[in-house]
Amino acid sequence: MEPKIGETKSKKALKRSSARRLSTKLRKRSIVSKRKPPLRKKTPSVLTRVETNPILAPIREHPWESWQTFNPAALSVDGKIYLLYRALGEDGVSRIGYAKTDDDFTIHERLPHPVYVHGNQPKFHFASFFSGGGFGGVEDPRLVRIGDTAYMTYLSFDGDPRMTLTSIKIEDFVNKTWRWKAPVPISPPGQLHKNWVIFPAKINGKYAILHSISPQVLVDYFDTLNFDGKTYIRSYYTPDDGEDRWDNWVRGVGPPPLDTPLGWLVLYHAMDRRDPGKYKLGALILDKKNPLKVVYRSPEPILEPDLHYENNGVKGGVVYACGAVIHDGRLIVYYGGADTVVCAAYADLEPFLALIQKGGTPKLKQVRLNSSGKFV
Repeated sequence: MEPKIGETKSKKALKRSSARRLSTKLRKRSIVSKRKPPLRKKTPSVLTRVETNPILAPIREHPWESWQTFNPAALSVDGKIYLLYRALGEDGVSRIGYAKTDDDFTIHERLPHPVYVHGNQPKFHFASFFSGGGFGGVEDPRLVRIGDTAYMTYLSFDGDPRMTLTSIKIEDFVNKTWRWKAPVPISPPGQLHKNWVIFPAKINGKYAILHSISPQVLVDYFDTLNFDGKTYIRSYYTPDDGEDRWDNWVRGVGPPPLDTPLGWLVLYHAMDRRDPGKYKLGALILDKKNPLKVVYRSPEPILEPDLHYENNGVKGGVVYACGAVIHDGRLIVYYGGADTVVCAAYADLEPFLALIQKGGTPKLKQVRLNSSGKFV
């Protein structure tokens, strides 16, 4: 209450008034100092979406895939594209389904049962629930072919989330004889890692696994991919803080690297803190002989969640690619839309690479192992 004419404010009232004015000044100053760079001007997607998207959706009559079908791995064999997609149904367990396309985009074959299940009794982990939903199982597969074998990496949930590796002979894969090799964890216990992929060819005579791109590229080399269950890859990840870039929050690698004339093409997922809640897709080119070296980086996202099937679903605002192939001179990307359906997009490879090349060579932060074996 204001004092009457002729009265003076009490000392407490004066202090409160001064405090409010000071608080207002500090708040304004803080807002100015923390003001973020303006949101970048939106550019058209580099990739062209298939008009028939989504190309694969849940089937209510199949309890194991009645809720979600998304984030497919892709493998090209003799001109045909095989998709292994993540599926969730009534019991909330992630399993792997199978589909095949003869023309890159139309599903010509789809099996009514899962082709891969991790463990007999998947256990709930909070990370699984917040990563596409569900209560465990196998998450977000990636496939590569090396020789006569197809290798699949994925995140498994047996109470302790682990990056896991399995494999199958190409002949068995094509004939739908699902003789998978026993899965083996390749990440340490007690650590949550995601988005590890295998290069589709040996580098300098060794198998190579790409397990981080932020704050720098990390690759480990092996004489064999027959892990013993006791040998683990030590990885390190932290989001990139380059706030002026569209990818100032890097999430991780998408599909396995693809061999191109410019080098290894790596698609990756990232977010913009100025445009929160949207998973977008970018591209890197890594040096062919030394993939720790980033040669080029896309200056803009190559795909953003713009259409209804990328925004209406279990997790809106998400395009999440786990599979990509180069076929007949085109880059074809298979991705999950809104963690609910499978979609496809494509670009002619030569102009696509020319566009990435314009992005120039970026400067990435460096990390190293200290004497205690920790990344700093």
